[in-house]
Amino acid sequence: MASRAAEPITLKLWSEGAPEKPGVVIEAEKRMEPKGPTDVLRVTNVSDPTITVFKPEKANGTSVVVCPGGGYGILALEHEGTQVCEWLNSLGVTGILLKYRVPIRNKAAGFEPLQDAQRAIGLVRHHASEWGLNPRRIGILGFSAGGHLAVMTALNANERTYRVDPASDVDDATPDFLIPVYPAYLVTGADPFTLLSTVKVTPKAPPVCLIHAHDDKGATSPSASVLLYLEYKKLGLPAELHVYHTGGHGFGMRKGQNPVAAWPQRVGEWLGAMGYLEAQASVK
Repeated sequence: MASRAAEPITLKLWSEGAPEKPGVVIEAEKRMEPKGPTDVLRVTNVSDPTITVFKPEKANGTSVVVCPGGGYGILALEHEGTQVCEWLNSLGVTGILLKYRVPIRNKAAGFEPLQDAQRAIGLVRHHASEWGLNPRRIGILGFSAGGHLAVMTALNANERTYRVDPASDVDDATPDFLIPVYPAYLVTGADPFTLLSTVKVTPKAPPVCLIHAHDDKGATSPSASVLLYLEYKKLGLPAELHVYHTGGHGFGMRKGQNPVAAWPQRVGEWLGAMGYLEAQASVK
């Protein structure tokens, strides 16, 4: 993969502390190292969320906010995070790793990770010129719970449950494109063939490229991606869907002979076909 242009830049999302309900107490942030070659790095008890900006050597102006998965309890920060940003760099895309608050405190529509993602999009748009980015080519990509977060951010970008700060937020925080990879919680395990009522696609929804494995199950069933694709199709919105025969759940950036391991190539092709990989200077 292409080397980075410089060391990553990390910014806090909330300079005065993340908005929390009174009485919320979170233990110190904890990092759990992999226990073996098939295990993953985990981070939990995140109360001071950040974005970390990974710049490529030859940037094309496009950026992607990356949301690791982990069931909203932990973050799989490497194979669904830093490794994804490195792959994006190889395409000339600036990867922006979102370390959002976990475990979640509130499962309602205004839950904390959504606040963090909305603020993240705002910060990237505010810093776009400084970072050489096009503020109209900012996408969001997420895995599992992070895929759910990416979808909810794209569909509910401007329904804020925190005090908006004009210095950090923007009027419209809708990402310019959406890449959910085995998104969770768009359906339930009890009824995997009906999208939850909170998942509402409107004509404003950004272009989407969906990745899933046919043998995923329960609340992460591939039917969720298929149903979301169909909602896009009904409205005539740009959409692409890849459902692989096998792959299960949580494959992330793992290498292997299974065709599902080639999903980054398919997404790269989609990004190119959509024009997001064409070199373009920052736009104010």
